[in-house]
Amino acid sequence: MAAAYVGLGSNRGDRIFYLKKSLELLEQEPAVKITAVSPLYETEPVGGPPQGLFFNACACAETMLRPTALLARLLEIEDGLGRERRARWGPRTVDLDLLLYGAVIMRTPLLHLPHPRLAERDFVLIPLSRIAPDLLVPGTGKTVRQLLRDLPPGPAVTLFQEYWR
Repeated sequence: MAAAYVGLGSNRGDRIFYLKKSLELLEQEPAVKITAVSPLYETEPVGGPPQGLFFNACACAETMLRPTALLARLLEIEDGLGRERRARWGPRTVDLDLLLYGAVIMRTPLLHLPHPRLAERDFVLIPLSRIAPDLLVPGTGKTVRQLLRDLPPGPAVTLFQEYWR
């Protein structure tokens, strides 16, 4: 079993529904068990065309799936929930990013681990710090808490709901 961390985001439609449904569908995978879910944060979009505010969270899953198989399952869930890929960083019903997978460092055309922009995004590091503040991020020599502390101030990230699942 490996601990995998998934970033969740939504800014179209019933945002909470899409995030809850994503976790529900991921838990239906026999080789995946969700062990922690962060509070829900409302955040301003970063990059892309003008669009609405996001809800963001992070989850930890214990899994026997290999990283590429887990990514494939996350993409299936996105597609099943109506994710459209029209514009880079455009609005979406759901966005599921594989952030970390154990101590794996991986660079393939389909998957980079840790996520290549993990250390730059407060909307990821803030919820991740709520479930794994002392997790060492492979290749950085720093914990999630340290990466968050080193991050310059960015767009607003506001606690929306402590317990939402």
